[in-house]
Amino acid sequence: MAGNGGNEGGGSGGGDRAAGDRHTWDDGLIARRAHRRAAGRAAGRPARARDQEAAEEAAPDIPGAVADYFPGEETGRRSFGGPPYAVYQAGVRSFATGTLRPRLEALRQLVGLSRSRLEGRALAGAARVLDEADARGRHPYGHTVVAVAGATGSGKSTLFNALAGAPLSETGVRRPTTATPLACAWTDHADGLLDRLGIPAVDRRNPGYPYDPALRGLVLLDLPDHDSAAPGHRERVDRLLGLVDAVVWVVDPEKYADAVLHERYLRPLAGYAEVTFVVLNQVDRLPGEAADQVLDDLRRLLDEDGLALGEHGEPGAAVLALSALTGEGVGELREMLARLTAECGAAERRLSADVAGTMTRLRPHYVADNGPFGLTERARAEFEDRLAEAAGAGAAGKAAERTWLRDAEWACGTPWGRLRRRKGHASGSSRGGGSRGSRASGAGEWTEWTEIPGARARTVAVEAVTARPAVEEAVRTLGDEATAGLPGPWAQAVREAAGWGGRGLAEAVDEAVAAETAHRRPVRPVWWSMVAAAQVTVLLAQVIGVLWLLGAVAGVFGGPEWWMPMLLVLGGAAVGPTLAWGSRAAARGPARRHGRSVEGRLREAAAECGRRRVLEPVETELARYGEVRAQYVVAAGGA
Repeated sequence: MAGNGGNEGGGSGGGDRAAGDRHTWDDGLIARRAHRRAAGRAAGRPARARDQEAAEEAAPDIPGAVADYFPGEETGRRSFGGPPYAVYQAGVRSFATGTLRPRLEALRQLVGLSRSRLEGRALAGAARVLDEADARGRHPYGHTVVAVAGATGSGKSTLFNALAGAPLSETGVRRPTTATPLACAWTDHADGLLDRLGIPAVDRRNPGYPYDPALRGLVLLDLPDHDSAAPGHRERVDRLLGLVDAVVWVVDPEKYADAVLHERYLRPLAGYAEVTFVVLNQVDRLPGEAADQVLDDLRRLLDEDGLALGEHGEPGAAVLALSALTGEGVGELREMLARLTAECGAAERRLSADVAGTMTRLRPHYVADNGPFGLTERARAEFEDRLAEAAGAGAAGKAAERTWLRDAEWACGTPWGRLRRRKGHASGSSRGGGSRGSRASGAGEWTEWTEIPGARARTVAVEAVTARPAVEEAVRTLGDEATAGLPGPWAQAVREAAGWGGRGLAEAVDEAVAAETAHRRPVRPVWWSMVAAAQVTVLLAQVIGVLWLLGAVAGVFGGPEWWMPMLLVLGGAAVGPTLAWGSRAAARGPARRHGRSVEGRLREAAAECGRRRVLEPVETELARYGEVRAQYVVAAGGA
């Protein structure tokens, strides 16, 4: 291959370093740098200035980024393969499309809002993705880490060497051949990334010289065999597969359909299809059209795994056939890796796939396929109506209406009628053992007792006993309405909020109703006093008429005017009841309005208790879920 000749001078430079030393480049790179320094001195200062201006355009917002890559003339530090490598300075190259950052921020908000509602195990995956994104973000996104993975004997180390242009990784018949991960970097500044990947300095190599400028920024890893029987090999492979930006899976004609490969790796990693390459190696061993047949069968298997290019053209894994030994197809794979590296988006796509997979696993905790969620106005109104019914607001309104009518009858009735009602009340109290009635025994029933106006109370005293079962049923019904369409954890949180608020709600409603009844007394209409004065006038007229009639009969008064006192007595007897009847008829409308007013006030008192103790906590939980759901939609890529 074209790069093999240059490896003799530089391929072993990294292998002779003492373990733990800082990464240094081989003699070939040093010679090339010396050649460039000499060329730079010959061209003079303007060339360096032009290079610096180009770097400043690549990183205009990073103070010091250019200076870090243009030190003094005595060092002459430059990157290889084209323009200065400042565009890959950590922090200079951020997300390529700008869609990942808001998704990560939404996921971070999602985890924060869910810690008190979900178990730690459910959020562990999301926390790992966030930690991985933070760790990856501390290194340049212009660097692309690609792992070459495969089974024993698939030829992945041979392909690794072909891509590197030098025999860096040991190949042979001994199994397993690759015991530890090996790295080859087309960049001067991959030490941080390799430290994060756990690749020691002794296992870091340099590509063969001359270096391919199209691969600038590529970091290639040769992983151990994923099916190796050696202890720890599979664990190393699994760990690194979770950290790299892209993977090249190498399969051979004998084991391309291996169940372990497909079930353990390819199928679970189907979400990472955009950063996955599947290469059928060793096609030089297949005669005639056998290579095309095997490749077609491989595509079929990958399509079943969810990795291959779909029938509708959606993005999928890149699949190609090659021979690492003869070099057939290696150039095509190198071009694909060059495009992937130049796009600087592999890390972002990998992290996006991590977020997407996490959102898929978290979906049952945040999304339920039961339609819309939340409390409707109808559900709120029904809850308040049930509380009012349990508190007996309707019965209290009717009782207040009857009391208003009785008070009107008392105030506007004839004095003789008042006297009869007083005597009847006194006799009833003596038989009943007191003036007060017993408390109501059923929901919504009101027991009334009346004291004679002018005594200790001038209105009907009413006691309410709120029915506990009715209140509990109202709370349960509200909880069922509020949790419709919610996933399990959030539905449980809403039920708990309703349950906590429902404790003591019946007593609180009783207190609110009692306070509303105690502090509000009906206003006595003025016309009651006018009718009462008229009734007193009629009574006086009757008394005068009776005395006059008695005096006429006894001869105290002379003359035949006995009909005049008789007229006063009979007129008073007719006018008094007529006034009382008319007043009662006139009081029906105000009594009805008064009863409705009492009922409305008690309904509002009961509803206020329900809103404060149950509705507000439930709506708070629903609002919390709404915010969480919105963050989930953003994190899942739906906004």
